Amino acid sequence: MAIYTAAIARHCPFQLQPLDRVGGTPTGRPLRGAAVVAVARKAIEGVGDELNAMAAENMDFAPARRLVRSAFADVHRRLDHFLFKRYETNSKGVEVFWKSWLPKPGTTTKAALFFCHGYGSTCTFFFEGIAKIIADAGYAVFAMDYPGFGLSQGLHGYIPSFDGMVDHVIEQYAAIRAMEGVRELRHFLLGQSMGGAVALKIHLKQPEEWDGVLLVAPMCKIAEEVTPPGPVLKALTLMSYVLPEAKLFPQKDLGSCHSEIQRKEKWPS
Repeated sequence: MAIYTAAIARHCPFQLQPLDRVGGTPTGRPLRGAAVVAVARKAIEGVGDELNAMAAENMDFAPARRLVRSAFADVHRRLDHFLFKRYETNSKGVEVFWKSWLPKPGTTTKAALFFCHGYGSTCTFFFEGIAKIIADAGYAVFAMDYPGFGLSQGLHGYIPSFDGMVDHVIEQYAAIRAMEGVRELRHFLLGQSMGGAVALKIHLKQPEEWDGVLLVAPMCKIAEEVTPPGPVLKALTLMSYVLPEAKLFPQKDLGSCHSEIQRKEKWPS
């Protein structure tokens, strides 16, 4: 996944202010102030040439991400049980993808749950199994991809303004909450990881509109042990203003680093 300077330096809505200095809406426009970096991708073993060609495409923008999803259309038709999904263009001109999972016909709907996903997630894959279980329990479940995430329009992973992203979510969920069959229900937010921060910000902006908030490992603050040193943080913040859409690639394999840390914790020297 591409990581952007703005997403790193101004990712936490409660510590790093201000959030609204970088303007603009995350659309499918060409990158502004970003260096083009060519990265060779290894072929995926056990996958045909057609899927490998799709995987080698630039996933920065929604059309390429949607093309990959279309390759698994037959699988999704079998998985998307009681599933509705659609694209809608909001008042800011951004095409947003959202989905819903509803209780089986003839089942009384207890309440409506609105999901806010994390930075490394979307509403199109990882949440699906959980959503179906919740729907089978009698709850209507709704989820959306933020602009720049999943199948929604925008530069992949780029958050020009955290408050702006929250406003996108508020607008989309307000439209869903006004739908017939949903407006009569109680409405709850479910936020996971960064989505926990999104859910909290939504509730702070709309305290009277929601009946409750459920949080799973919410990103309320950045732990001190993983916060970059002050000079690094200032440099990243400066880069987020000068090159807001430039990609940052880790120089080391983060997965192997994590395994090394786990090994040292398990077998102290």
